[in-house]
Amino acid sequence: MTNPTMTRRSLLGVFAATTVAAAPYAANAFGILRGGGDYRKLRMYSARTGETLDMVYWIDGDYIRPAIEEIAYFMRDWRVDEAHDIDPRTLDIMAATHNLLETPQPYLLLSGYRSPSTNAMLRARLSGVARNSLHMQGQAADLRLEGRSVRQVAAAAESCSAGGVGRYSGSNFTHMDCGPVRRWGG
Repeated sequence: MTNPTMTRRSLLGVFAATTVAAAPYAANAFGILRGGGDYRKLRMYSARTGETLDMVYWIDGDYIRPAIEEIAYFMRDWRVDEAHDIDPRTLDIMAATHNLLETPQPYLLLSGYRSPSTNAMLRARLSGVARNSLHMQGQAADLRLEGRSVRQVAAAAESCSAGGVGRYSGSNFTHMDCGPVRRWGG
């Protein structure tokens, strides 16, 4: 008989915890970005939803589909409660950056996937929101990391040479995406 209180999320959490305990130490950056490592993991929380995520999503060259789906749900557009596939290359950049910063602190996710309606609303209210934002393709994230400055996070992301990195020092966050390699902001 199954436990009716056991959810998909709790099962994935058990799987991730077991995987982390069994996985060997990973190098500071990952195979696609720097060369080396047996697992990739993301740690994040969302102040908007109150949710946390501590998930191994890649082991020995293979993405774990249920973990990728759980991350996509976590990074959903909370304004309209809409999830979208998140490009694994963006996850790799985020994870490699976090490893390079050598901190146990999780990212604070400010924005992951954005629906077209949310992007249009933000664009009307704020400057610097792109009309064709990679957030709408599930290819970008805006993140903050306690104990690390925007400059430090951006420098680590830039060292991956794997996508776009925006410094938003005034708003205290770093943008990372898997688009063309470029950088902006101060």
